Formats: sequence, C-alpha cells, structure tokens
Amino acid sequence: MEQLLNTEIWNGNTVGDYLTLDFLAGLAGDILAIILIVVLGFAISGWVRRRIIAVGESHRQLDDTLFHFLGDIARYIVLTFAALFVLNTFGIQTTSIVAVLGAAGLAIGLALQGTLSNVAAGVMIILFRPIKMGDFVEINDSVGTVKNISLNYTELANLSNVHVIVPNSEVWGNTIINYSVNPTRRAEWTFGVSYGSDLKKAEQVIRDTIMSDPRSHTDPEPFLQVNNLGDFSVDFLCRVWVNASDYFQYQADMKRKVKEALDDNGIEIPFPTRTVYEQPAD
Repeated sequence: MEQLLNTEIWNGNTVGDYLTLDFLAGLAGDILAIILIVVLGFAISGWVRRRIIAVGESHRQLDDTLFHFLGDIARYIVLTFAALFVLNTFGIQTTSIVAVLGAAGLAIGLALQGTLSNVAAGVMIILFRPIKMGDFVEINDSVGTVKNISLNYTELANLSNVHVIVPNSEVWGNTIINYSVNPTRRAEWTFGVSYGSDLKKAEQVIRDTIMSDPRSHTDPEPFLQVNNLGDFSVDFLCRVWVNASDYFQYQADMKRKVKEALDDNGIEIPFPTRTVYEQPAD
C-alpha cells in the first residue's frame, strides 16, 4: 500500500498527495449530490408523468392514449435534464454533448421520417378525434370498424372481419368518411314498374310496404315519387330515414319486401326486352 501511495502519477505528484481530507470530502459530496439528483430526477419525472395522465383520465372527452404519450415524453425530458446535471457535477462540459445529441436527433429524425409522420398524425387523430374506436368508417378505400388507434397506425376490421392496418399518415392525410357520427341515415332505392302499370297503385304499394317496417322513420317525412321515364320502366325514387345501426340490413330487406309486394299486387317489374321483326320472304 505504501509503495502504491508513493507512485508518481502526474507532474511529480503521488497518489498520496491527492488522497487528502479535502479531496475525499469533495468526492463524497459529489457522490451524494449525484445520488440526490438521480433520486429527484426519477421522482419528479414519475410525478410529472402521473399528473399528465391524470388530466386525461379525469376528463371523459379527452383520449387517454394521447396523455399517456405526453406523460412519457415529459418523463424522458426530466430524466435528460437530470443526466445533464450529473455530468456537470463530474465537471464534464455538457454544451458539446447537447450539440451532439441535437445533431444525432436530427439524423434520427430524417432516417425515421415516415415513422415520425405516422406518430405526428396519430397525435392529431387522438387530439381532434375525427374517428374513435367502434366507428364504421371508410379510409383510403378501406372500409371497416375501427378496432384500435395507436400512435403509429389505425386498425380496422373490414366487412369480412379481416384485420386491416392503415398507417396514421394515410388516415390523417386522406378523406375520412365516418358513417357512425350521425345517429340516422337516409336509405335510398329506385324501383321500376312497367309502363302499363297503375302508377298510383304502385306508389301506394311501395309506400305501405316500406313504412310498415318499424325501422322506418316518419320524421323527416319519406320521399317517394316518379323520378325517371326509362327505356323499359317508370322509375320511382324512394328515400326514407332510418337509424344508422339498422341501415345496411334495412336497405337490403326493403328491396326484397317491395319486390314481393309488387308481385302480390300484379304490378310488373320490367326487364330489358328486344322485339325482332322478321320480313316475310317473297
């Protein structure tokens, strides 16, 4: 030990010259300061994260996913400042480190440009809520029910219950058709009858058939009138309001019921025909 303490290490000074009470006291103080900074850094970062998450959880109209994301970001920022304080305690200049981190962040941002655009779009979707889980939507030619919205992508279950993943940048950057926002929708059909049919009777049969269904709304008032004189048929345009949740099944049911009602009342539904005249032989 004595030989080690007398070993020359810098400008003729030995280890023993550095191991003074002042040096040891300063070293102990630095270590305690570092421990205190680390403990406070984790405590404060955890508290900030919990407070931000609590804001989202205390307001039902706010989305929890966004506030969990913001809470994590705030926690990492506090821990980054704590790490810089630790380095300063060791006497390390942090200016150059911050510059290097900034350059590295810029390089990473450029490399992950597509991913970051998805994250930014995810934040906008969660914040402004153009869609939410359970909505039936059409996004970028994909139609289905929203099952999950994350920061990177939106998950849909299409009409065949196939899992569809749409990047958030395509969701936010495209037209979104949300069929679930309004509680009611207007169903529309065109029914054609032959030119020889009693139009007044046909209109009454169509109206009675559709309005007898309990899903049909009387307010707003249904619309039914002759809309077109086609090549083979007189076309009735019919519009009726219905609950959005009943729309698809209701629209399909009415096509079948009206067809059957017209048949029962002897009203012909025409189909394209062609008359061929044959010239008699001389």
